[in-house]
Amino acid sequence: FGRLCTAGLLSFLLFLNAPIQTFVIPHSHMDVGWVYTIQESMHAYAANVYSSVTEELSKVKERRFIAVEQEFFRLWWDTVASVTQKKQVQQLIKEGRLEFIIGGQVMHDEAVTDLDDDILQMMEGHGFLYETFGVRPQFSWHVDPFGASATTPVLFALAGFNAHLISRIDYDLKDTMQKNKKLQFVWRGSPSLKSQQEIFTHTMDQFSYCTPSYLPFSNRSGFYWNGVALFPDPPKDGIYPNMSLPVTKETVHAYAKTMVENIKQRAAWFRTNHVLWPWGCDKQFYNSSVQFNNMDPLMKYINQNSKEFGVSVQYATLSEYFQAIYQSNLTWEVRGSEDFLPYSTEPYQAWTGFYASRNVLKGVARQASSKLYAAETLFARYRISFPDGPVAKDWALDKLRALRWAVSEVQHHDGITGTESPKVADMYLQHLLQAMMGAEELLAALFLLPHNLESPSTLADVDQALEQHVIIYNPLAWNITTIVNVTVTQPSAAVFDDDGQPVPAQIQGSAHSNATYDLFIVVELGGLQYRKYLIKFSENSKAYEAKAVSFERRSAKDRAKAGRRLLPVLSECYELLFDQDTNLLHSITYLEEKRRVMITQDFWEYDANGDVKAGPISDNYIFSANGSAVRAYKAVEMEMIISGKIVTEIRQYFYREESDKDYAYSITTRVPECFGTKLPCHRLEQTYSLGPLSLNTEVVLRTSTSVKNNRTLYSDDNGYQMMKRTYRKFTNNTLARNYFPMVRTAYIEDDLSRLVLVSDRAHGVSSQTDGQLEVMLHRRLWNNLQWNLGYNLTLNDSSVVRPTLWLMLGSVSATSKLYQREAVQLQHRPVVMPIDQPRKCLPHRGSPLRSVVLPPNLHLLSLSVPGWNYCSNHSVHLNLHSQPDYDRILLRIMHLFEEGEDPELSKPVTINLKEALQGMGEVKGVEERSLTGTWDIASLQRWKWKTRTRDDNFTVTISPKEIRTFFVHFVSRNF
Repeated sequence: FGRLCTAGLLSFLLFLNAPIQTFVIPHSHMDVGWVYTIQESMHAYAANVYSSVTEELSKVKERRFIAVEQEFFRLWWDTVASVTQKKQVQQLIKEGRLEFIIGGQVMHDEAVTDLDDDILQMMEGHGFLYETFGVRPQFSWHVDPFGASATTPVLFALAGFNAHLISRIDYDLKDTMQKNKKLQFVWRGSPSLKSQQEIFTHTMDQFSYCTPSYLPFSNRSGFYWNGVALFPDPPKDGIYPNMSLPVTKETVHAYAKTMVENIKQRAAWFRTNHVLWPWGCDKQFYNSSVQFNNMDPLMKYINQNSKEFGVSVQYATLSEYFQAIYQSNLTWEVRGSEDFLPYSTEPYQAWTGFYASRNVLKGVARQASSKLYAAETLFARYRISFPDGPVAKDWALDKLRALRWAVSEVQHHDGITGTESPKVADMYLQHLLQAMMGAEELLAALFLLPHNLESPSTLADVDQALEQHVIIYNPLAWNITTIVNVTVTQPSAAVFDDDGQPVPAQIQGSAHSNATYDLFIVVELGGLQYRKYLIKFSENSKAYEAKAVSFERRSAKDRAKAGRRLLPVLSECYELLFDQDTNLLHSITYLEEKRRVMITQDFWEYDANGDVKAGPISDNYIFSANGSAVRAYKAVEMEMIISGKIVTEIRQYFYREESDKDYAYSITTRVPECFGTKLPCHRLEQTYSLGPLSLNTEVVLRTSTSVKNNRTLYSDDNGYQMMKRTYRKFTNNTLARNYFPMVRTAYIEDDLSRLVLVSDRAHGVSSQTDGQLEVMLHRRLWNNLQWNLGYNLTLNDSSVVRPTLWLMLGSVSATSKLYQREAVQLQHRPVVMPIDQPRKCLPHRGSPLRSVVLPPNLHLLSLSVPGWNYCSNHSVHLNLHSQPDYDRILLRIMHLFEEGEDPELSKPVTINLKEALQGMGEVKGVEERSLTGTWDIASLQRWKWKTRTRDDNFTVTISPKEIRTFFVHFVSRNF
């Protein structure tokens, strides 16, 4: 025993005396947007990063570099790199000296991005890397997103990553973790998947991803020898601003002492003898020669004096650092499914404002994602059923790739967040809208071109001037019955399906335009099916012509009279009561349990401070309320489309001043009225109108209820899982630090009732008082902080925004069965495509596609033709096909429910893929893949790999919150 103790003590003493092993990781943080457009950044510095890094790494074998965001690299590879540079890159990758980290198109935001888009942007980058180089990233470098989601580590684990790296977490929490040496842990991001998809996670210390720049012996920044990038043009003489003092015989010891002191400071915060020392920052290494030519002799000097300094240094990739940590064989603490949101950097700097910044951009980004999903599923079906059809496959794939690129790009952590300059926001919008137009062209071709040589069937011969044709497509793998709104210009209409049968419909004046009408059509569609509808305009219409009843404008001062004159609106699920003395919602009773919940909805605003001398400010990133919210209106009008055949619509208009002619805000609520039909009645659809706002205001929709939630709410992480958000009190800034991101869903509940909101875009959400659910919908800000003014990041957003929320109310058990599917259905509403003046015939009566229907707790997350030309067998992956593979279908299925959330729907689901997909064609082969498709799941050996029972060729069991990805091959159907 004594000998063992002596041996252990000796080992411990050797460990203490061993020099700290420092991994110097050269990198350049390259924002895909933010202040400058993609084109400006490529010209000013980004192209030079890869050109110069390639040249400098090729000169000295010890040098290393990690490449993170793929968009800039792909642009360089496709448009700048020479044949020689491409060969050099191939060799550097082979030698492990140039390493791709994360591998997605961008470093995506983690608070306001949707699961669909996080996977898409990662798959786009991974597909390129595997096709081009045969490499598959295994580590993350999420150094700049503003807080860390618990969904991200799950996705990275599913993609085959061995370790995850984060940086931006609450300043006070990071300080505590540093002191207790708890910056590293094993993260089990999903409470249902637990250890199945756990991942080792490293949190960067207080210096984050940038090299400490303070030099005690110089008034210049240190370790940034190439200086600061210049826009719009690089300097012709190569002299940049703020270039660090060169390393010379006179300065090398002072540099070494500064670097070693920082290394030792960091080493004290970690459990092993290894220090990750990031060398770089934003827009660095555009002149790699001057960088390496100064760092090389500095590192050589430190290593020559390693015993004296107690430190050794080496250039490294991230994998080399994590491999050393892994080989230390320590036991790590486990972190559960808690996330690191929200994020604060200082007592009055809560980064919760960006949850709602640039509402229009957030909405368009989600619309583009939805359009892409529909186009992907329809093209995949077309390729399976009509491989020789007239829609050119190369043309179709080009349209899809353009939209994939645009949707991926905007997921950047200074993109969809709304934290970019106006010109960059315009760039994102332009790319999205242009690519969406291409996807609409593709959808039109897939709908309208004949699929084979059969003669098309004809519709009834009608007067072209008095009709409109629309095609409505259900992109989900569920059967749906829903209401679709078609904007028309005539006041009377009748609707017929493609069999000539009348369809239930209702027409009324539009809520947003005096020149158009809303035509509501009840549609029933099978999974992944579309139908054609004929709208005939005539005075003898069969669509119910709903009429409006207006109510007198009421002053907000008259709230004391509330509750005396209540107007009921009834559906099969609810009785809503509206108060005629306030023109506000009064209460909702959910009829299944005959339980009434008091509910009022209106708009409030926070006044923001714009003067840095007067106190904390709000900006693109930060929410810093200048006091409590105040009511944003002084009078309310109400208009009701009463007892419509399809819906009852309630329109509430909110006026800033009692005498104002134009309203500032509005709520349009649609209550389904189809008694005795398949139409779901639990969904109350609400659309809001806000703007232009007054300057320095942040406007919220406040839903005040009798639910006793104790200020606790639940909001989602990226549409994947719900997080419990317990109200916390802080010494400073309690209000702003209790705001959370809501990507798809938020709810409050007590023992009896749950109120759920699902959203068509991301917002900020909070529960500031008991029974309250507050959603920040719009912000307009200006401040005089020089940093913000210099980069034009003041968020003077004068747009009018029209977001949509669906509201549901019921017991906890009843709403648990609904909200996940409702959130998906709001994201992927039926595609409505008008057809301009068709001939007297249209191809195919009825949908030419058979329905594809999954069980209610499974969601078709992806169905696409990726088009990458790599071989799925890794051992022969470099024997690439000469053309994209159009016959390999990527299928991704997700279990929507958490373990234990519902007695039935939370159970694992076993399905036979051959049977489930028979509506598309005959499946001949299935191979399970990693999340982004680059790994055969059977060969994926992640660190701490856990084996599980394998399924047979076609039958798979999908457990709660699992996402399973497959390549599916169908029997060829040539016509």
